[in-house]
Amino acid sequence: MPDSRRSADLVLEGGGVKGIALVGAAAALDEAGWRFERVAGSSAGAIVGSVIAAMQQAGEPLSGADEIVRTLDYRRMLDRRPPMDRLSRLPRVADAWGILFHLGMYRGSHLTDWLRGVLGDLGVRTFGDLVIEDPDSDLRHRSRLVVTTSDLSRQRVLRIPWDLPAYGIDPDRFSVPVAVRASSGIPFLFEPVRLKGRYGESTLADGSLLESYPVAAFDRTDDEPARWPTIGVRLSSRASERAPAVPVTGPISMLRSLIYTTVDSTQIRHLDDPRDAERTIFARPKGVRWTDFDLSREQQQSLYDAGYAAARKWIAKHPDGPASPGR
Repeated sequence: MPDSRRSADLVLEGGGVKGIALVGAAAALDEAGWRFERVAGSSAGAIVGSVIAAMQQAGEPLSGADEIVRTLDYRRMLDRRPPMDRLSRLPRVADAWGILFHLGMYRGSHLTDWLRGVLGDLGVRTFGDLVIEDPDSDLRHRSRLVVTTSDLSRQRVLRIPWDLPAYGIDPDRFSVPVAVRASSGIPFLFEPVRLKGRYGESTLADGSLLESYPVAAFDRTDDEPARWPTIGVRLSSRASERAPAVPVTGPISMLRSLIYTTVDSTQIRHLDDPRDAERTIFARPKGVRWTDFDLSREQQQSLYDAGYAAARKWIAKHPDGPASPGR
């Protein structure tokens, strides 16, 4: 490993369970001597990004990030509210009940609890724990982590913690696990997160709906040269093209398929901006859909390996980093 560390901002695309590939890419960059000053992410990118940001803040080696992320049991994320948690033989009834009364089939509380434990062990509970001293940047860039979510009530992207002051909310006191959970809340699959602020109550859902890959998040807008580059990792792929057809048998089944189709199309519809292609690692893991919550160990390893290999390929082509670090 190089003796000196090079600074970069890291941006991670959303992609459901495929997020393990993001860890592989980050590990390869870390081995090549990169240190991540700030991290931005959406959905799965927010989950992985929060762990990486907390580890960087705590001075922990990123070699342990893979082990941490793999402790998340995706199957336990499908946690129903009682009494529907006992209707294992009538899943469609439980789905309908969850959507009708709570706007989501599953609570998503396991993810929040997991984040509280993992991030808490690293000394991170609120965004105040991720503040960095950065006198050469403006106030909104003082956090080591930014999470994108979709404010359905106001029909716009909400970047946490940057946009919280406009809502009348102190960003330093806002929970990191809650922000990441909001960014990961696939509509109707998981209950949305409610945010009460200056504009009333907002309903927050998956950040991938509006900004799956916030690669320009840290670009300077003051015409000053960038101090270090942004490196992004994308997971978008057409891996589901060979997936077997799943019959649509009723209204709930149709709603579930509609959700999956909508988010899948969001993941792949973004055209590659030539200005961003050079600073982007295209992991594109195959054979796994973002909703495959029952990943085997072999599939997890395959995802990690795909991200690691893609990053190594990018590093070989860009040994000094991207030529155009910012706009």
